Amino acid sequence: MSDPSDRPVELDMGVFTQVCDMADAARRAQRQLALANAASRNALLEAMADTLCGSSDEIAKANSADLEQAIADGMPEGKIDRLRFDQPRIVQAAQAVRDVAALPDPLGQLVRGSTLPNGLRLNQVRVPIGVFGMIYEARPNVTVDVAALCLKSGNAVLLRGGHEAENTNAATVEVIAKVLESQGFDSSLVASVDRFGRMGATAMMQARGHVDVLVPRGGHALIQSVVRNSKVPVIETGAGNVHIYVDAEADFDKAADIVLNAKTQRVGVCNAAEKLIVHRDVAEAFLPVMAQRLAQAGVILHADDRSYAIIDEAGCPPSQLVHATQDDWDTEYLSYDIGIKVVDSINQAVSFIAEHSTKHTDCIISEDYSAIEYFTRRVDSAVVMVNASSRFTDGGQFGFGAELGISTQKLHARGPMGLEAMTTTKWIGYGTGQVRQ
Repeated sequence: MSDPSDRPVELDMGVFTQVCDMADAARRAQRQLALANAASRNALLEAMADTLCGSSDEIAKANSADLEQAIADGMPEGKIDRLRFDQPRIVQAAQAVRDVAALPDPLGQLVRGSTLPNGLRLNQVRVPIGVFGMIYEARPNVTVDVAALCLKSGNAVLLRGGHEAENTNAATVEVIAKVLESQGFDSSLVASVDRFGRMGATAMMQARGHVDVLVPRGGHALIQSVVRNSKVPVIETGAGNVHIYVDAEADFDKAADIVLNAKTQRVGVCNAAEKLIVHRDVAEAFLPVMAQRLAQAGVILHADDRSYAIIDEAGCPPSQLVHATQDDWDTEYLSYDIGIKVVDSINQAVSFIAEHSTKHTDCIISEDYSAIEYFTRRVDSAVVMVNASSRFTDGGQFGFGAELGISTQKLHARGPMGLEAMTTTKWIGYGTGQVRQ
């Protein structure tokens, strides 16, 4: 079976023209936004937060319609949780907007400066990128987070939020548009192409020169489709095949709490743990306890032969324990499932992670400094956690207020992307009439 991301995309020229027109309108509006001072942009975000809270009934009602349809369509539980945008989550999203407003203004920040021997003074300063395009699935909070980050950093954005959250996104974008206009800004700054369906996403991918950068957020197939088919530069966010390695010198109580939190606190998110790797020296002591706690939480254990034998002998319910297949090691479950593997050494654990990780977040639990140093230096992921849950890989948790996404590539930005990742730089040279000799 062919990979859907390898299939050529079809372009509807009528939709393409309309999307390019929307992007051009967004760019004109963005140029004015970039000239607004920090106080004006912060006031805009505070008004946006207030209006989101005041409109929570309408947005939650729209979300209920999306949830009902998703449940009828058989959407998995983890994705249902991600789609949910009820009043508490709307209030939480509004607080994230306030948190972004409270952050330092990224625009005009001096990155570095120097004075040349001839007296020419050079400053490198942060400026907006321009027009972002977001393509995402069943994540209505992204609509709010991205709008807040773009407006704070002087950027505009076109949104394609997917049909699963179409009602929620439409209601949210409508609220944001009213706030923009009430604050004296052009509503073209935050616009949705959802009405064009998949053709809207395809048009954004082809809109080079109109859209400056695309950021896909979703499953592997969506992300790879954008990466492979886009003519617009892409910041690749990654699926989260997250590993936790329990070292021979791990604290068992600490390890059990971390693994349970990383797996079950929210299963449908990219920073949830998907694989548990255990050193052979502690496997027989640690795995029975860990398996019991995971099974009690409803997690299905996909175990390799060595871990299966240990867990089975300990009396794990047969319904919760299955033999892992080769496909398991590369699967991002986004559900109450976890792969478990026993390794002979930390070197084998690192090699296994290198082969199967999506380079999102990988963790070590150990009290041995040399093991920690070995792991953190050799695991090539955007985030490496030491004795902490992978669920901390999040823009809000990192102090960014919200996040554009979690980049797993190495150019421009890596890891959770906040305001600085949404800027580029330009050099300004201050002279007194110098000419080059």
